[in-house]
Amino acid sequence: MTSTAKAASSAILERDGRFLLVLRRNPPSADMYAFPGGRAEPGETPEQTALREFGEETGISARNPRLLSTYDLKTHAADGSVNSHFLLSVFRVEADRDVVAEAADDAAAVGWYTVEEIRRLPVPQSVLECAERLEQDAETADAFGHHVLAGGE
Repeated sequence: MTSTAKAASSAILERDGRFLLVLRRNPPSADMYAFPGGRAEPGETPEQTALREFGEETGISARNPRLLSTYDLKTHAADGSVNSHFLLSVFRVEADRDVVAEAADDAAAVGWYTVEEIRRLPVPQSVLECAERLEQDAETADAFGHHVLAGGE
């Protein structure tokens, strides 16, 4: 049986080598750390979903979403049937450096984590892949002497 995928988006905010993660309160990733995000509302673009969900879960008004990756995510029941099916768009976003994240909506907690710390947390595979990719990109840029300015500084 084929399942109809629901659109969802998440947003990555990085500061000084740390990524903002929320501890999920609800399925499909309950009790796991993930980038702020969630299901699209009718008529929303993936970018709008990412910015709205980010604001709802962290209290931070993000801007300038740039697509990083997409995932076709399915969870299965014991009998093999599909429990949930999401097409996830993952964006990098920017926000003012002085704003403080606060857990809201379905986020039980928020925190800033390095890739090394993320490897030890319960996270969806997509979160670890994106964080490792961004860390690799930053190391490559540093190796070539490029200076990336964070937050428009």
